[in-house]
This record gives sequence, C-alpha cells and structure tokens, in this order.
Amino acid sequence: MVTFLLERTAPLSQAEAWRRLTEWPRHGEVVPLTRVTVVPPGPTAEGTLVVARSGIGPLAFDDPMEVMVWRPPAEGVSGLCRLEKRGRVVKGWAELEVHPGPGGRARVIWREELGVRLLPGLLLGTAARSVFGSALNRLLRGT
Repeated sequence: MVTFLLERTAPLSQAEAWRRLTEWPRHGEVVPLTRVTVVPPGPTAEGTLVVARSGIGPLAFDDPMEVMVWRPPAEGVSGLCRLEKRGRVVKGWAELEVHPGPGGRARVIWREELGVRLLPGLLLGTAARSVFGSALNRLLRGT
C-alpha cells in the first residue's frame, strides 16, 4: 500500500471545484485507458458506487469505489468525499476535500491510500502521484 497527498489551489469557487472533482465520468477522460461508470446513475450520495475500469482487453480490471462520506461544500463548510475501494485488484481509499482558499479560490486536497495486487509499492507510488496529479490538474482546468 502507498499513501499520497496532492494539493492544489484553483481559481474556482468551492462549489465549482467540487463539481469538477466529483463529475465521475470525467475522471475516465483524464486518466489514461480508463472508463468510469456510476451506479445508480444520477446525483451522488452515500452508497453510490463509482466504478473505474482501467486497461485494455483481458488486461483490464475494475476499481469499484463506494461513497462513504458525501458532504458538498456549503457556506463556511469545507467539502469532503470519502471513497472506499471494494475491488479484488485495487484496495484502499480516497478522500477529496475542497476548502476555501486565498482570494476566493478553492484549495483542493486529494489524499489516497492505494494498493494494487502484484504491483510493488515504489513503482505504484511514483505512478500514482504522476497519473493522479495530472488528472487532478486537468479536472480543475476543465480540460
């Protein structure tokens, strides 16, 4: 298992940063070789299942994540989403936080504990920071 932390300050309101971070299918657009589905479709709530399918053909695997905490930001309150990974290949959890930042900007924290069966921790940690750091940047930019 590896644990990593990504922090960004974005020129967005808290509400807009939250919307971009939790628009789950967009994660599939910014993470290579990944498609994301949501069960049930519709607004996210505690109990929603977010399934990321990564890979190609027989080398693909699912990373099902259950939303355990769903607290969108509100006036004076930071947002928090906690996902627990429920798959056979990928284990761990992820937390997405959106806080008020300087000058009306949003401060975003992505914290994750990640384990992928048969993948060494050093390689996993380096790859995860790179892939998820790039994904976070793209999600916040809206590209």
